[in-house]
Amino acid sequence: MVPLGFLTLFFAWPVVAIIGLGLRGNVIDTLAAADTWRLVGFTVGQAAAATVVALLAGMPLAFLLARTRLPGLRLVRAVILVPFVLPTVVVGLAFRSLMPDGGVLSIVLANSFFNVAVFARTVGGMWSTVDRRAEDAARALGATKIRAFTSVTLPALAPAIGSAAAVVFLFCSTSFGVVLILGAARFRTLETEIYLRTVQLFDLPGAAALSLLQLAAVITALTIGAIARRRREAAVKRRASQARRPVGGEWIVVGLAYGVVALLLTPIVSLVGQASWAGFRALGGTGHDNSLEVSGVDAVVNSLRTATDATVLAMVLGVLSAIALTRLKRTVEVMDVAMMLPLGVSAVTVGFGYLVTLDALPGDLRTSPLLVPLAQAIVVTPLVVRVLVPVLRSIDDRLRQAAGTLGASPWRVWREVDLPLASRALVTAAAFGYVVALGEFGATSFLARPDRPTLPVAIGRLISRPGELNNEMAYAACTLLIVVTVAVVVLVERFQTAVGEF
Repeated sequence: MVPLGFLTLFFAWPVVAIIGLGLRGNVIDTLAAADTWRLVGFTVGQAAAATVVALLAGMPLAFLLARTRLPGLRLVRAVILVPFVLPTVVVGLAFRSLMPDGGVLSIVLANSFFNVAVFARTVGGMWSTVDRRAEDAARALGATKIRAFTSVTLPALAPAIGSAAAVVFLFCSTSFGVVLILGAARFRTLETEIYLRTVQLFDLPGAAALSLLQLAAVITALTIGAIARRRREAAVKRRASQARRPVGGEWIVVGLAYGVVALLLTPIVSLVGQASWAGFRALGGTGHDNSLEVSGVDAVVNSLRTATDATVLAMVLGVLSAIALTRLKRTVEVMDVAMMLPLGVSAVTVGFGYLVTLDALPGDLRTSPLLVPLAQAIVVTPLVVRVLVPVLRSIDDRLRQAAGTLGASPWRVWREVDLPLASRALVTAAAFGYVVALGEFGATSFLARPDRPTLPVAIGRLISRPGELNNEMAYAACTLLIVVTVAVVVLVERFQTAVGEF
């Protein structure tokens, strides 16, 4: 009840309030407009294209991680996870440095860059449990390697591919920072259009109508993803490692996988190469013509403080949610979808809803320093849940029953059985959540006050203002975020559990 109560108060209420406020206008006109459906078409089209690219790039990586035994695979796992947790503003700036003209191709590639890890790790996790003997039997009966893969292995991987595709499509269709930076005014998705109509045009009826369309698409994607995820978890059975040294044509797939790794590193290396010592020194100031109200160093401190508060709150909510999802037998699918909803609903809608509703609570949270951590915790909690739930479900319930039979209370069972077995997953979830909160841009860009910006918000302001000094500061700040992200990813890999969504 605690996470559902928090979700109701700080997510459902603001979203319903802002939609209700907008519905007082004529929403039908917006829904019937040709421009609206062009937005929908572009949103769906670029998300579908990015999902396909991420799938094609992620499958060789999934094979590399699941079926091969080669030196350096721990480094590969870390490298492919870095893009997923990089701030959107950093990725947008990285691709802008590679493709200055932007355009649809840059948006699709940037969104797929983010999500290759979802396919690689989700599909790879299931692929590692698929018994090789079925494929070997097909080969013994005369099937080619391609036919054995399409007839035996691919159907076994279908639940994982479907689950990953639903999540990736959701992330791509609600992408904000990437489209805002690379699309500029030429290309807009539902997410950026909601931002434009809410913040600049104050067109609440139009924003509400687009939010309803987006919410319907999100619920559909989450439902499909939840069904596929349940099928995948039901199909997973622990087996001895299926990894071995590649043979024959498998080396071609390995080569493709390492090629994907090199491509993933290209935008990061390009961005870091743009950073200069002058930019790092300039972070002690406020930029060209005082583009920032505070120094870059103050923005770093604000980011660290805000991300810490958000992570602590998200861990409390995420642990409680994960326990409920692993213990409840009824309505578990409904709760699972409910906990994932914040990932798909417009961050701008949530942020604007905060400003409309939170004055009704004691203390008027709209002026509180906790406003941004609350919004970030809403985004981080579903990711914490997805890391913890598979681990808690993998714990043999007979251990809990044995402890209960010996007189342990439910709290002591959790402390003595679940907590030690899930400790690595808890560290992973906390580190993962922290770096996501540190780079959150959508809701934070709307809620952060000018005198208390986070580092991603400061970067967004710097690149929107003229001046070479601002660009140098932005590249230096992005490099700092990359360094922190890589450090956290290395920590995640050190404590990585055997089972996990990401």
